[in-house]
Order: sequence, then structure tokens, then C-alpha cells
Amino acid sequence: MITGETIEKIKETARIEEVVGDFVHLKKRGSSLIGNCPFHGEKTPSFHVSVSKGIYKCFGCGVAGDSVRFVMEHEKYSYPEALKFLANKYNIEVEETVESAQDV
Repeated sequence: MITGETIEKIKETARIEEVVGDFVHLKKRGSSLIGNCPFHGEKTPSFHVSVSKGIYKCFGCGVAGDSVRFVMEHEKYSYPEALKFLANKYNIEVEETVESAQDV
């Protein structure tokens, strides 16, 4: 199990605009970045990224979340897999704890 400290470090380091920008062409519009949603086909951009809030939201299909959730949805990863993907991208060492039978 990935430690809480490692999870927090990953979430603090993984900038939403960088993570989403690896998969979606984003353009600045006002205080947001916009692009075509990678989760449904569209011609008019309805996918918004708020850098200040660290979140994304598609106003077409309703999908929303943070950088970890984006990787989970886009790459079809589990939560731990998405954390490890982001840790690798940002060169963060993943610290894990071993669960004993008593912890379960």
C-alpha cells in the first residue's frame, strides 16, 4: 500500500495542466484551459481545466476530477497504478507499507 505521505507528494507535484496536456491539446481561455474532451467525441471544446483549482471538467459528458482521476479514466488504471504512473512521470520514489494479517 502506498504511504499517505507519498500520495500527498504525488498530488502536490502532478500539475493538472501538465498531466492533461500530455493527452489533450489545450488552449487558454480566460482563467481556464480548454480542449476537446478525450472521453467522448466532440467538435466544439467543452473540456475545461482549472489550473488554480487543480481540476478538470467536461461540460459535455460531465466527467471531472483531479490529475490522479484523469490518469485513471484516460489510461484505465486503478488508483495505485495511476499514482505510480504519476510518480514515474515526476521522478517521485514510491514508498509502500506492507499490510500484515492483523491490519486486514
